[in-house]
Amino acid sequence: MKKIREYIFYNLLKWKIVGDTNFVKKCIIIAAPHTHWSDFFIAIFARSLFDNKNVYFIGKKELFTFPLKYFMNWLGGMPVNRNSNSNSVDSIADLFNQNESFILALSPEGTRKKVSSWKTGFYYIAKKANVPIYSVALDFENKQIKVFNPFIITGNIDNDITFLRSLFKGINGKIPEYS
Repeated sequence: MKKIREYIFYNLLKWKIVGDTNFVKKCIIIAAPHTHWSDFFIAIFARSLFDNKNVYFIGKKELFTFPLKYFMNWLGGMPVNRNSNSNSVDSIADLFNQNESFILALSPEGTRKKVSSWKTGFYYIAKKANVPIYSVALDFENKQIKVFNPFIITGNIDNDITFLRSLFKGINGKIPEYS
């Protein structure tokens, strides 16, 4: 089955994965830029080729309604309420402590539109769970999934976010003007 997925991803879709996908057992993956609904499917397809396929993701709660809910859960999705202050950071950080292996992927932009600043929940989850952050770029221009080295947060959120954002400089999503 993996050979079929590889053939489709590499030969038919013409995408490449660049970088080490052997993620540590507990980490956060920030995937950007998120500019189009098709980003999700490219990322899910790439995930199926990673060394560790046990990668979960969070998405807006509206995606987790019948009938799509069952598909999203099957893919490893977890709903999050983006409009409330419902201790999502604490709840998600607890999942790292409760599991021997837990990898969480999310979009730091929190939307498909162009944003001037990222949501910072991923940073606080990484801090509370004491896990590294991997940056993964969805480079539609070059059809590459670029996996960067893990980053350990320093506690200086402004510097850390600036550094993480710099990794995505020049990377164009499906809709470049939203990148």
